[in-house]
Amino acid sequence: MKRIVKEIMSWIIPIAIGLIIAMLLKTFVVTMVRVDGPSMQPNLVNNEHVAVVKVIDIKRFSTVVFDAYGVDPDATEGQEYVKRVIGMPGDTVEFKNDHIYVNGKEIEEPYISTYQKTVGTRVQNINSKNWTFKSLATDNQWVKDTSAIRVPSDKYFVLGDHRSVSNDSRYWGFVDKSKIQGVVKVPFWNFNKADHKYIY
Repeated sequence: MKRIVKEIMSWIIPIAIGLIIAMLLKTFVVTMVRVDGPSMQPNLVNNEHVAVVKVIDIKRFSTVVFDAYGVDPDATEGQEYVKRVIGMPGDTVEFKNDHIYVNGKEIEEPYISTYQKTVGTRVQNINSKNWTFKSLATDNQWVKDTSAIRVPSDKYFVLGDHRSVSNDSRYWGFVDKSKIQGVVKVPFWNFNKADHKYIY
């Protein structure tokens, strides 16, 4: 009897340890998510599965996943968005003459087309081609940070890569750091797509 128990335990213990390790990794290190919608095209496509790494520092141009509930007034509980970080805490961001400027310097955006950099980045319901945080907050009736001149501490300004269809910070404001779940990394088995070189 002891031998049978010992044999059973020799199977159960490694399986239990493996499950615990997997749960810890998913909770604290990395998890998989499915991209829903076209807002990050061409770099991420609808229904694509990507890894979200939770232990990587967020940098400008990082692609992040965040809990959109309470950020976008129209988001439902449990809804997640995938967007690219353009403005870090303390940054000023503006769009003028068809270019984005961060802290007064034009940024390079090799990950999107000329159309998305220019026409696509304009705001649909604003007559002016140019925008700042103040004009976005006023024209789009941001619920929070209505008088922001720069990105507040512990918050980020995010945009989708497919700007003309993306619901992003232009329309509802900044994302709290506490809402960000991690930085998107494309699994090695998906890297046959050259487009993924801009996901980091």
